[in-house]
Amino acid sequence: MIDDVRRLRRSLRALAKTCPHMAAAIERDGFPEPRNREPGFATLLNIIVCQQVSKEAGASIWGKLERRLGEVTPEKVGRVRETTLRACGLSRPKVRYAKALAREVASGALDLAGLAESSDEEIMKALTAVTGIGAWTAEIYMMFGLGRPDIMPGGDLALAVAAGRLLGLDERPSPDELVRLAERWRPHRTAAAIMLWHVYRRAPIGD
Repeated sequence: MIDDVRRLRRSLRALAKTCPHMAAAIERDGFPEPRNREPGFATLLNIIVCQQVSKEAGASIWGKLERRLGEVTPEKVGRVRETTLRACGLSRPKVRYAKALAREVASGALDLAGLAESSDEEIMKALTAVTGIGAWTAEIYMMFGLGRPDIMPGGDLALAVAAGRLLGLDERPSPDELVRLAERWRPHRTAAAIMLWHVYRRAPIGD
């Protein structure tokens, strides 16, 4: 954890030297906490479970799933009844996504351990080939499960809102525009995204 904090702050200090907007945000809101997680099936499934729901709702669903299954493994998710997953709070599509991910990992078709040695492009291709995993889910896993330092999820609404305000834009940037704007933060786009989420949480902004 201490190493994670040091790495994140080192990246943010590097950004502050080249981007006055980031420097001002750090001065105003302080440093965010790192968001690293253990890589593997449970983390990836948790990201899927928490898609498009509030933080509180996602935590509640995941808590129910852990109480029902104990350790959340592909084998257990593969065996459990769909009605049980629904009772834990998963929507019908997310039940389908959870089962698909469990099958891919249990069969070895998706080698999560092996992704650590792959390029960002290879990881994106492997993850988005699984039913229910889009670019955002893959990018979040790459950032926090695999510790990739230069990822900017263009489709994240909170990032777009925060970036628009941070940079003084008249309108919220589109996903493609956000990716283009984030070029200024290479090779620390993951740290920039964490800072933008921090700014957004400190003062949520309507879109």
